[in-house]
Amino acid sequence: MKVLTVIDHPRRDSLTHAVAARLAKGLAAGGHEPVLHDLHAAGFDPRMPPADEPDWQDIDRKYSPAAEAEMARIRAADALVLIFPVWWWGLPAMSKGWIDRVFNRGFAYDGDRALPVRTLLFLGVAGSGRATYEKNRYDLAGEIQILHGIGHYCGVADTRLEYLYDSLGDAAAIQAILLRAEALGRDFAPAG
Repeated sequence: MKVLTVIDHPRRDSLTHAVAARLAKGLAAGGHEPVLHDLHAAGFDPRMPPADEPDWQDIDRKYSPAAEAEMARIRAADALVLIFPVWWWGLPAMSKGWIDRVFNRGFAYDGDRALPVRTLLFLGVAGSGRATYEKNRYDLAGEIQILHGIGHYCGVADTRLEYLYDSLGDAAAIQAILLRAEALGRDFAPAG
Protein backbone atom coordinates (compact mmCIF):
# COMPACT_ATOMS: atom_id res chain seq x y z
CA MET A 1 0.00 0.00 0.00
CA LYS A 2 1.27 3.47 -0.86
CA VAL A 3 1.11 5.62 2.30
CA LEU A 4 1.42 9.40 1.96
CA THR A 5 2.79 10.78 5.22
CA VAL A 6 2.33 14.52 5.66
CA ILE A 7 4.66 16.07 8.25
CA ASP A 8 4.06 19.35 10.03
CA HIS A 9 6.92 20.73 12.08
CA PRO A 10 9.15 23.70 11.26
CA ARG A 11 12.35 22.00 12.50
CA ARG A 12 13.83 18.99 10.69
CA ASP A 13 15.57 17.94 13.93
CA SER A 14 12.24 17.73 15.82
CA LEU A 15 10.73 14.68 17.45
CA THR A 16 7.86 14.99 14.94
CA HIS A 17 10.30 14.41 12.07
CA ALA A 18 11.95 11.55 13.97
CA VAL A 19 8.49 9.99 14.42
CA ALA A 20 7.87 10.31 10.67
CA ALA A 21 11.19 8.62 9.88
CA ARG A 22 10.44 5.75 12.25
CA LEU A 23 6.92 5.35 10.88
CA ALA A 24 8.39 5.22 7.35
CA LYS A 25 10.90 2.59 8.49
CA GLY A 26 8.07 0.50 9.90
CA LEU A 27 5.95 0.97 6.79
CA ALA A 28 8.79 -0.25 4.58
CA ALA A 29 9.36 -3.25 6.88
CA GLY A 30 5.65 -4.02 6.63
CA GLY A 31 5.80 -4.09 2.83
CA HIS A 32 4.28 -0.67 2.26
CA GLU A 33 5.59 2.23 0.19
CA PRO A 34 6.07 5.29 2.41
CA VAL A 35 5.99 8.70 0.72
CA LEU A 36 7.06 11.58 3.00
CA HIS A 37 5.78 15.10 2.39
CA ASP A 38 7.15 17.86 4.65
CA LEU A 39 4.78 20.83 4.45
CA HIS A 40 7.35 23.32 5.76
CA ALA A 41 10.14 22.16 3.45
CA ALA A 42 7.70 22.29 0.52
CA GLY A 43 6.81 25.88 1.39
CA PHE A 44 3.09 25.13 1.59
CA ASP A 45 1.05 28.26 2.36
CA PRO A 46 -1.69 27.38 4.87
CA ARG A 47 -3.61 30.61 4.30
CA MET A 48 -6.92 30.26 2.45
CA PRO A 49 -6.93 32.30 -0.77
CA PRO A 50 -10.21 33.01 -2.58
CA ALA A 51 -9.20 30.45 -5.24
CA ASP A 52 -9.50 27.68 -2.62
CA GLU A 53 -12.72 28.66 -0.90
CA PRO A 54 -15.39 25.97 -1.30
CA ASP A 55 -17.73 26.73 -4.16
CA TRP A 56 -21.29 25.81 -3.17
CA GLN A 57 -22.53 26.30 -6.75
CA ASP A 58 -19.93 24.14 -8.55
CA ILE A 59 -18.96 20.76 -7.08
CA ASP A 60 -16.51 20.19 -9.95
CA ARG A 61 -14.64 23.44 -9.45
CA LYS A 62 -10.89 23.46 -10.02
CA TYR A 63 -8.96 24.97 -7.16
CA SER A 64 -5.59 26.74 -7.11
CA PRO A 65 -2.61 24.92 -8.66
CA ALA A 66 -1.10 24.51 -5.16
CA ALA A 67 -4.25 22.86 -3.79
CA GLU A 68 -4.70 20.73 -6.91
CA ALA A 69 -1.08 19.50 -6.61
CA GLU A 70 -1.75 18.40 -3.02
CA MET A 71 -4.96 16.68 -4.13
CA ALA A 72 -2.96 14.79 -6.78
CA ARG A 73 -0.56 13.58 -4.07
CA ILE A 74 -3.48 12.19 -2.12
CA ARG A 75 -5.08 10.58 -5.19
CA ALA A 76 -1.79 8.75 -5.84
CA ALA A 77 -1.87 7.17 -2.36
CA ASP A 78 -3.89 4.38 -0.77
CA ALA A 79 -3.62 5.78 2.73
CA LEU A 80 -2.83 9.11 4.36
CA VAL A 81 -1.03 9.82 7.64
CA LEU A 82 -0.75 13.30 9.14
CA ILE A 83 2.00 13.66 11.75
CA PHE A 84 1.95 16.84 13.81
CA PRO A 85 2.84 18.25 17.22
CA VAL A 86 -0.23 18.86 19.34
CA TRP A 87 -0.34 22.60 19.94
CA TRP A 88 -3.10 24.11 22.03
CA TRP A 89 -4.68 20.66 22.22
CA GLY A 90 -5.21 20.41 18.46
CA LEU A 91 -3.74 20.68 15.01
CA PRO A 92 -1.08 23.33 14.34
CA ALA A 93 -1.92 26.10 11.87
CA MET A 94 0.03 24.47 9.03
CA SER A 95 -1.88 21.17 9.34
CA LYS A 96 -5.21 22.92 9.73
CA GLY A 97 -4.53 25.20 6.75
CA TRP A 98 -3.48 22.22 4.63
CA ILE A 99 -6.75 20.47 5.48
CA ASP A 100 -8.76 23.66 4.87
CA ARG A 101 -7.27 24.18 1.41
CA VAL A 102 -6.92 20.57 0.26
CA PHE A 103 -9.81 18.60 1.79
CA ASN A 104 -12.14 20.73 -0.28
CA ARG A 105 -15.69 20.36 -1.52
CA GLY A 106 -15.93 18.07 -4.52
CA PHE A 107 -12.61 16.44 -3.72
CA ALA A 108 -12.99 15.30 -0.11
CA TYR A 109 -16.68 15.66 0.65
CA ASP A 110 -20.19 16.37 -0.58
CA GLY A 111 -22.77 14.01 -1.97
CA ASP A 112 -21.09 10.79 -3.04
CA ARG A 113 -17.63 12.38 -2.96
CA ALA A 114 -15.16 11.31 -0.29
CA LEU A 115 -11.46 11.77 0.43
CA PRO A 116 -9.92 9.17 -1.93
CA VAL A 117 -7.98 7.08 0.59
CA ARG A 118 -8.82 3.83 2.38
CA THR A 119 -7.23 4.82 5.69
CA LEU A 120 -6.60 8.18 7.36
CA LEU A 121 -4.37 8.26 10.44
CA PHE A 122 -3.80 11.38 12.50
CA LEU A 123 -0.67 10.96 14.64
CA GLY A 124 -0.28 13.69 17.26
CA VAL A 125 2.98 14.12 19.16
CA ALA A 126 1.71 15.25 22.56
CA GLY A 127 3.75 16.90 25.30
CA SER A 128 1.45 15.82 28.13
CA GLY A 129 0.67 12.33 29.32
CA ARG A 130 -2.39 10.19 28.73
CA ALA A 131 -3.73 10.92 32.24
CA THR A 132 -3.75 14.68 31.54
CA TYR A 133 -5.61 14.14 28.27
CA GLU A 134 -8.19 11.89 29.91
CA LYS A 135 -8.65 14.09 33.00
CA ASN A 136 -9.19 17.25 30.94
CA ARG A 137 -11.03 15.43 28.12
CA TYR A 138 -8.56 16.62 25.49
CA ASP A 139 -8.76 13.13 24.00
CA LEU A 140 -12.52 13.52 23.58
CA ALA A 141 -12.07 16.96 22.01
CA GLY A 142 -9.64 15.47 19.48
CA GLU A 143 -12.00 12.61 18.76
CA ILE A 144 -14.85 15.00 18.03
CA GLN A 145 -12.87 17.57 16.05
CA ILE A 146 -10.41 15.35 14.20
CA LEU A 147 -12.02 11.91 13.86
CA HIS A 148 -15.60 13.00 13.30
CA GLY A 149 -15.22 16.61 12.15
CA ILE A 150 -12.58 15.83 9.54
CA GLY A 151 -12.12 12.12 8.83
CA HIS A 152 -15.66 10.85 9.01
CA TYR A 153 -17.05 14.04 7.47
CA CYS A 154 -14.76 13.35 4.51
CA GLY A 155 -16.18 9.83 4.20
CA VAL A 156 -13.17 7.85 5.43
CA ALA A 157 -14.66 5.19 7.68
CA ASP A 158 -11.19 3.98 8.67
CA THR A 159 -10.09 7.22 10.31
CA ARG A 160 -7.88 6.89 13.37
CA LEU A 161 -6.37 9.30 15.86
CA GLU A 162 -3.45 8.29 18.01
CA TYR A 163 -1.55 10.46 20.43
CA LEU A 164 2.10 9.75 21.17
CA TYR A 165 2.12 11.00 24.76
CA ASP A 166 4.92 12.43 26.92
CA SER A 167 7.04 13.94 24.15
CA LEU A 168 8.58 16.26 26.75
CA GLY A 169 9.58 13.30 28.89
CA ASP A 170 12.89 11.59 29.51
CA ALA A 171 14.91 9.47 27.10
CA ALA A 172 12.83 6.38 27.89
CA ALA A 173 9.60 8.22 27.00
CA ILE A 174 11.10 9.40 23.71
CA GLN A 175 12.31 5.89 22.90
CA ALA A 176 8.80 4.53 23.62
CA ILE A 177 7.31 7.09 21.20
CA LEU A 178 9.75 6.14 18.44
CA LEU A 179 9.15 2.42 18.97
CA ARG A 180 5.38 2.97 18.83
CA ALA A 181 5.72 4.95 15.58
CA GLU A 182 7.74 2.16 14.00
CA ALA A 183 5.23 -0.46 15.16
CA LEU A 184 2.34 1.59 13.74
CA GLY A 185 4.09 1.55 10.37
CA ARG A 186 5.02 -2.10 10.46
CA ASP A 187 1.48 -3.16 11.43
CA PHE A 188 -0.28 -0.60 9.22
CA ALA A 189 -3.32 -2.08 7.54
CA PRO A 190 -6.76 -0.83 6.64
CA ALA A 191 -9.50 -1.77 9.09
CA GLY A 192 -11.96 -4.34 7.94
